[in-house]
Amino acid sequence: MSNSDVLQRFLFEHAPVRGVSVRLEATWQAVLARHDYPPPVRQLLGELIAAVALLSATLKFEGRLVAQLQGHGPVTLLVVEATSARTLRAIAHWNAEPEDYDLPALLGDGRLVITVEPENGGERYQGIVELAGDSVAETMSNYLMQSEQLGTHVWLAADEKQAAGLLIQKLPGDEVVADADLYNRVVHLTETVSPPELLGLSAESLIKRLYHEEDVRLFESEPVCFRCTCSRGRVADMLRSLGSDEVHAILLEQDQVEVACEFCNQKYRFDAVDVEQLFATDMSPGTPGTFH
Repeated sequence: MSNSDVLQRFLFEHAPVRGVSVRLEATWQAVLARHDYPPPVRQLLGELIAAVALLSATLKFEGRLVAQLQGHGPVTLLVVEATSARTLRAIAHWNAEPEDYDLPALLGDGRLVITVEPENGGERYQGIVELAGDSVAETMSNYLMQSEQLGTHVWLAADEKQAAGLLIQKLPGDEVVADADLYNRVVHLTETVSPPELLGLSAESLIKRLYHEEDVRLFESEPVCFRCTCSRGRVADMLRSLGSDEVHAILLEQDQVEVACEFCNQKYRFDAVDVEQLFATDMSPGTPGTFH
């Protein structure tokens, strides 16, 4: 894991305003090493993985958070998963070679779906919003403002080496604060940030560059890394959910059942003995799904 793979929280002292910065280098390279994406798809996925890292830092949850951009354009699906342990994985599907980065043109009539799945059987949450504006940043800002009813602005950047983002959010607070204009001022200052600065500056340098006249409290930075949550056990549960007849039909045709994780390309193979063991034990079927 690179030292650049960090999430940095910070707080403004004289008004209920918080910020989060993230830079991903080795994490992003691990995603790109597994699939060859056209540049517009790569940028879109890079911005989404940075956005999801920021979003995960604003929520209190133990488990995983999955963000999906779904559409009917050249890009049909982007999925990013973040866990409360600060791990990330991502995948994109496209059916035509896009030429330019244009969110509405890439996804068509798309939408953003956010799902939070607690690891200990808590209540599952899902929120859905239509695409807003011309970028992932505008769509994520719109989602946060709708779901949390809090003023939120997001800035994102991605290239072939790094993905990065910055989030500013107005927290609930007393009507009377020491600096009532601070949120608007901070947003105005952050609007001056450029993609090269987001990608090239460390969190501390970026915060100092933008808010050197403000009283900012930095919290301890948190490491972020790529990690896939697939496992042989989860794949086995998925196969059980398909049912014995379907799995045995695959086995009859191919001599073995092979399942590849889309996120990390890990392959899981089940021969005839493995398949018999799957259905010989009295286990509850897992939840069917595309991603493991």
